[in-house]
Order: sequence, then structure tokens, then C-alpha cells
Amino acid sequence: MTHVAVIGAQWGDEGKGKIVDWLSERADVIVRFQGGHNAGHTLVINGETYKLSLLPSGVVRGGKLSVIGNGVVIDPWALFEEIDRLSAQGVRVTAADLLIAENAPLILPVHRELDAARETSNSGIKLGTTKRGIGPAYEDKVGRRAIRVIDLADLASLPVKIANLLTHHNALRRGLGLAEYDGDELLRMLTEVAPRLLPFAGPVWRRLGESRQRGEWVLFEGAQGVLLDIDHGTYPFVTSSNTVGGQAAAGSGIGPGAISYVVGLCKAYTTRVGEGPFPTELFDDVGSRIGERGREFGTVTGRKRRCGWFDAVLVKQAVMTGGVNGLALTKLDILDGFEELKIAVGYELDGKTIDYLPAGTAMQARVRPVYETLEGWTGTTQGARRWADLPAAAVKYVRRIEELVGAPVAILSTSPERDDTILVRDPFLGR
Repeated sequence: MTHVAVIGAQWGDEGKGKIVDWLSERADVIVRFQGGHNAGHTLVINGETYKLSLLPSGVVRGGKLSVIGNGVVIDPWALFEEIDRLSAQGVRVTAADLLIAENAPLILPVHRELDAARETSNSGIKLGTTKRGIGPAYEDKVGRRAIRVIDLADLASLPVKIANLLTHHNALRRGLGLAEYDGDELLRMLTEVAPRLLPFAGPVWRRLGESRQRGEWVLFEGAQGVLLDIDHGTYPFVTSSNTVGGQAAAGSGIGPGAISYVVGLCKAYTTRVGEGPFPTELFDDVGSRIGERGREFGTVTGRKRRCGWFDAVLVKQAVMTGGVNGLALTKLDILDGFEELKIAVGYELDGKTIDYLPAGTAMQARVRPVYETLEGWTGTTQGARRWADLPAAAVKYVRRIEELVGAPVAILSTSPERDDTILVRDPFLGR
């Protein structure tokens, strides 16, 4: 049990930064396997706060190899901004610390501009993207016109690849009323960034295969959450990649049998950023209270998160589609002091009770939660590090979540501090 994947079991923002950091202290290799720099992890180590978007959490700990897998789309300019920001905080990132998959696709300025133009246009559905070019970069990947990291090693062939890319993009830009993109300028920018990016590049699949042979402990770090998965999430209000546990294998080049345990992160309540269905969303003082106490603002965007009660229906669905073996339940302390708590245990749709979220967008908008009410607690869970430190009603709440979603709580977080964590089952050891 040496290869562990950590994924979000809700709509992202579940507190993966702390849990991944907590687990990464024991790992030899930490791997990002999907998404881009739209992800946001906040780490607090020895009183210092680090905000990461693209880099794996292991970069702030010495003696670890951090890996960006082929399933990630990489904005090289954003990457080096992040590296430079960490350098100003005393964290040096070198080619000995960071390995980037040579077959990972790049996010280019043309992707960012297309993303922003679509999101701000007056036609179509507003998806609430971060306008960082993630979606358009993935589109080019599956359209087989992406420029990948390894392409920067052959500058002579880049003009042809850029021309092929811009044949597609300039047609879109004309339709959106934008000027055509200058291929010579893009070539200049890529030529300039290539010497800095290429020293980090290599065959990630081979390095991870060697890690497996050596028995190294590898931590796979996901971004967003299962409910934002391009296939299994609340489509079309989703991200542009697969966020389930299986993507840890596909997005890094290691076989699925190598992933021995999948941790699903979820808050003790529910939040969502941006557009899309949210059955348990609260529009009252309770929702505001949860948001204020939980400081629910996006790490990357700063956008206020929508808040609601814990949705056991959705988390159970995420457990099944995400391949989750155990939960890491975070922010239990935010619910301290509530007289009563509610958990969605089903939905009502057109007069019928159902136990899953249907795939249809119109049906998703019509579902109404069926709640079960539990007693709250007057004591505090903040800072608890043992089950015995928790109020009885809090323990009952956690146990009920386990029953409803069909997965045990392996890790329980009771504050942002990394040591305020109750380990119930060790993902690396499976017990």
C-alpha cells in the first residue's frame, strides 16, 4: 500500500491542501495528474503560508520529488511566476526537485484569450471558468493540434505546428470578433521560454515505474472534485478534465493497479464556486454563517463560495464513480454551535423520490433535497486530535455520514492547522 491518490469528493475546495501536505511529509514522490493552474491549494508550514496553483504540494518540503503528469495542462509563464513567488519565500525549485511530463500539453496566450472571450460573450451558457485557458488547451489536446512540452525541444518544427493550431483558433477568433493571432509572436514567446522549461522535462511514466519498483511511497494529488469531472460531474458546469481516482493512473502514465488507496476529500458541509446546480444550497442566515465561519473564498479566484448542508447523495455518487476507499472529512469545526444540522439523504424530482443526481441538466435544476435532521453540539471540535476529544453529537454526525455515503472516514480535520488531524485509517498502510 504505497501509492495513494487524493481527490475531491465534492465540487473542489474541500481542503486538499492541508491533507495532501499532511500526507506528503511521508511520501517520496508527489504527483499532480490533471487540471491546470485553476486549482488552488493553501499550505501553512511553520507559520508561513504558501499558495500553490500548478505545482504539487511537495515542492515546499525538501527531499521530495514533485511531478507534473501528462494529464495536466501547463501554462509555462504561470508556472514560472509561481516558482519565482516561492523563491521569494525561500523555496528553491530546481530540476532535481521537479519533473514535468514531456508529453504534457501547453496552455498558450491564445487559449487564455479564447477562454475569456467565450466567458464574457453575450451568447451561450456561462460556465464560470477561471478564464485561464484550461478548457481550450484540453480541446486542442483531444483535437490533436496541441503544442506539448517536448515540442519546444525542436524549434525548427514549431512554425508548422503553430500554423496548424492557429488555422483552428483564428477561425474561432474571427467568429468572436477578435483579431487573428500572430504566429510569429507565439513562436517568439515559446522560443524564449523553452530554455527555462526543458530542463524540467522528462518521461514521467518511466520515473514513476522506477518508484514502484523501488517501493517508494507516491502521493497523487488531484485538483477540483469528482462533481466537476468532465464525464461524471454536473455537466456542462464542470472542469475540462477527469477528476476521478482513475485519472491518477492515466494522467501520470502508471497502471491503475498501482493506485492502492483513494482518499476522497469532503467538507462537513457543501460549497461550490461558480455556476451550476447545487441542491442543498442555503440562501439564508445559516448559509451566510457557514460561509463566514469557513472563510469560503476561492484560493485562486477570490470568488465567494456558495454554501449548503452536507449532501450525502452526491458524496455517495462521488465515492462510487471516483473509486474512493476512504474519506478525509474537513472543517468539522465550522459546524460547532449549530443547534441542529441537516444532511440530504435523497431528492424529490417531479413528485418522486430518487437516490442519485440525474445526468440531465434540466432535471438537475428541478431536484429538491430530502433532509434528515441531526442534533448539533454545543462543545467544540476545533483542534481535536482524538475521537475522545469530540462531543458525542459530533461523533454521531460523522458516523451517520459514513453510513450514508458508504465509505469510512479515514482522516478527520478539525482546523486549518496540519496537526489538528485525527488519523483513523492510514492510507499508505491500508489500516
